[in-house]
Amino acid sequence: MGLTYNGKFMKNLKKRIKGGESVLGCWLNLGSSLTAEIIGLAGFDWLLIDLEHGSGTEKDLLYQLQAMEHTAAAPLVRVESSERQRIQRVLDMGAEGVMCPRIRNLAEAEQVAKGLRYPPVGNRGVAKMVRTTRFGKNFDAYRKNEQDEIVGIVQIETVEVLDHLNEIASLEGIDVLFIGPSDLSMELGIFGQFDHPRFVDAVKITIHAARKSGKAAGILLYDPDDFQIYYDMGIRVFASGSDAGFVASGAISLYEKLNAHRTGNTK
Repeated sequence: MGLTYNGKFMKNLKKRIKGGESVLGCWLNLGSSLTAEIIGLAGFDWLLIDLEHGSGTEKDLLYQLQAMEHTAAAPLVRVESSERQRIQRVLDMGAEGVMCPRIRNLAEAEQVAKGLRYPPVGNRGVAKMVRTTRFGKNFDAYRKNEQDEIVGIVQIETVEVLDHLNEIASLEGIDVLFIGPSDLSMELGIFGQFDHPRFVDAVKITIHAARKSGKAAGILLYDPDDFQIYYDMGIRVFASGSDAGFVASGAISLYEKLNAHRTGNTK
């Protein structure tokens, strides 16, 4: 982590991904700045603030980004759709990368890539007085370096997208093809069967397409012990767990232990 052109601690996540490193992430879906800070301090390389399924709003997003500022985790945001307005708003707030869900075809992926960049390459709206440019102080440097800093991620979780992987992976600005296991397996008609040949084949062709264009493939792990399986296949961008999951599992585990003692002492 180092102090860079825009006067804040950038986490160099895009550089690490392009360099072939394995990077570890986690979901944030409670809309809480406190859990963002706690999990950011745990050591993850990146955290994904979920505006698609999470309970937080764009207002909550601002506080989460501020809470993550002094941690080592790069802040990424999953937006609800690939619309330009959704992408540019979270970037203006200070997101260092954007994940777009349920991409179906090349046209939708192109919309994502354009939304990440200012004209003439893209169509991101221009606003200098925003948080990510230190409210105008470093706008020129930010614009100059955006292509080297902003991580573009499209989710591979529809059947249709599997026919367009090579074209999507070749797009400038798309850095990661990220597999959503639940949605993809649901669309394939084999929900939750991650060892099914159809799911495994979909993972393999996604990885192959990413590699051909010098991009990375990613996946959400429901079992962290599956890391080696997907690493050996070629995945390098990993996510596992969530703030809501940690709270729920911790609460359930503690209750069950206490209740076992209570039951054992019932006369």
